[in-house]
Amino acid sequence: MTDWPAWATETVEVRPPDPTWRQGGERERQALEASLASWLVAPVEHVGSTAVPGLAAKPILDLQAAVVDLRAAPVIGEILAPAGWNYVAPDLDRRPWRRFFVKVIAGRRVAHLQVMTKGTPRWEEQLAFRDALRADPNLVEAYASVKRHLAAQHTRDRERYTASKSDFIRAVLEQRARATVRVVAHREGDPPTDVPGSGSATGEQ
Repeated sequence: MTDWPAWATETVEVRPPDPTWRQGGERERQALEASLASWLVAPVEHVGSTAVPGLAAKPILDLQAAVVDLRAAPVIGEILAPAGWNYVAPDLDRRPWRRFFVKVIAGRRVAHLQVMTKGTPRWEEQLAFRDALRADPNLVEAYASVKRHLAAQHTRDRERYTASKSDFIRAVLEQRARATVRVVAHREGDPPTDVPGSGSATGEQ
């Protein structure tokens, strides 16, 4: 049986919104940009719930960094280790599109870092979801309700908690994509793709 560190098996705890999360995210973002300057191909981004004002969240900062090649991850891990970052091996993380790091202070996780290549769809999706929440207080409240409900259901299963949010996230991203298409179509003088009779490939009415 594997002896996991305590931070790897922490329960899911969704806390009320805390304005210091964004401040902490900015400090962590700047520190990562300084440490990873040799590898970065885009600014480090603070994403996830702690990047959204007024949103209940687990008290863990989420950041993402873009590099040219994921094979740099072991070296990045060595650079970040003195600051408390732990490199999670890809065979444990089981998400081939990223390399994952967890920052641990006093035995508890305080931040996550996802290292990706700039072209991976997940990079843009996480930014789009964050920005959609920042722009819509009603969406923030709806997502907070979903998170509280799922945290109560899956308190001891972080993976299931995360996976169970996917339907909500996907719906938000699809709605945002449709809105973008409507704006572009309007600018170009064409009817929006979801207007009846416009020839929508999806058949949406």
